[in-house]
Amino acid sequence: MSTEPLRCAGALIVDDDGRLFIQRRSPQRVLFPDTWDIVGGHLEPGEGVEDALRREVTEETGWTVSHILGPVGEYRWTGADGLDRIESDFLVRIDGDLGSPRLEVGKHTEFRWLAERDVALLDEHRDVNDGLIRRIAEDAFAALRSIGL
Repeated sequence: MSTEPLRCAGALIVDDDGRLFIQRRSPQRVLFPDTWDIVGGHLEPGEGVEDALRREVTEETGWTVSHILGPVGEYRWTGADGLDRIESDFLVRIDGDLGSPRLEVGKHTEFRWLAERDVALLDEHRDVNDGLIRRIAEDAFAALRSIGL
């Protein structure tokens, strides 16, 4: 078994109002059950980060990435399964009906568009010492400001 961290890619999907797309993970999920999260997941063998990013967006929402606006950051974390991960997150724009994502049945239960003033919502049902998804969203809003969006 490899001791290398698993690689993950995350998409911070941005709408025209500068809000971020988030979706609630189903209560049955092993990692972060019943919490708000961004779109993303693990890289498949031989897959690059950008390819994984595009695949995950389509799998989780039915949308297609139209533009990768830029990086948000790289985050190291360990899941409740004990596995270490390195996650590379990016700001993206998508093609598709922003009001009608096709959420993955059994994996996500609802979605919303998050304004910067509402980032505390991301702490809901999370361990108070976690803070990962909120930190990623705060970094994404900072990145949006830095590129003038």
